[in-house]
Amino acid sequence: MPYDLGDTVRLQAECRDPAGTLTDAATAAVTITLPDGTTASPSVTNPPSDTGVYSVDYPTVQAGRHGIRWSFTGPGAAYTDMVDVRAAAPPLILSLADGRRHLRYAPGDTSDDEQIREWLESVTELVEGLCGPCVRRTVVEDHTIGSSGTYALALRRTPVLSVTSAAGILTGGESYLAADLDVDSNGIVRRLDGGRLYGPLRVTYVAGRALVPANLSSAARIILQHLWRTQYGASRAAGGIGGGDDYAVTEPVAGFGYAIPNRALQLMEPHRLPPAVA
Repeated sequence: MPYDLGDTVRLQAECRDPAGTLTDAATAAVTITLPDGTTASPSVTNPPSDTGVYSVDYPTVQAGRHGIRWSFTGPGAAYTDMVDVRAAAPPLILSLADGRRHLRYAPGDTSDDEQIREWLESVTELVEGLCGPCVRRTVVEDHTIGSSGTYALALRRTPVLSVTSAAGILTGGESYLAADLDVDSNGIVRRLDGGRLYGPLRVTYVAGRALVPANLSSAARIILQHLWRTQYGASRAAGGIGGGDDYAVTEPVAGFGYAIPNRALQLMEPHRLPPAVA
């Protein structure tokens, strides 16, 4: 289960002797490898309140995957785990309230909120994989440009809302102010004075949509319902593959398998990216 940035995560491990019996260790330590490669080693209470069962509360400070390594001596034992921490503002095409409402949860029933949020992240990836970014986000990408320059540069993540900067990567390379550039929603960047762009350039821009079209939001709800059905077991979920309901999937989508139902594909069709871009 991913945690939110800033959550305090309870890390736990058991120390057992060679016979498999829970026992207190002579020494106990935990090392956390953070996403940026640095490490943290919070203190471990020893002996623990319950024999052989160790825990540490760690307040998260970075988004990303954390490696967890417990080590014990006397007896010697080790335990490896991992924890995922969401970004402060993960892109979600639907709100939690919207997802809960579509899955017909009673008001106030938050029992499956964390699982719904995970599925919403997956649904967002599916829709954006076929239709481009829906949620605003900053993108940084490098572009190699021939020595003769170019009059137009094509950004890779579309639709594009704005360009923040276009900086030369090499020492002494030419950079361009955002105010001197024009960019359209298809990600084509040009100089306003009609001149050439020279590189290589590191372009920072904002991709996504100011308003998510209703058909993409509706497609996201259908995909969410379709994926949520996998929890019902084979007897209730099987009808979604080759079946005749709104969640039927008659053929796989390249790169996505059977995760996207026909109705959702039809709703997304007006916004589908060209095959070479998707």
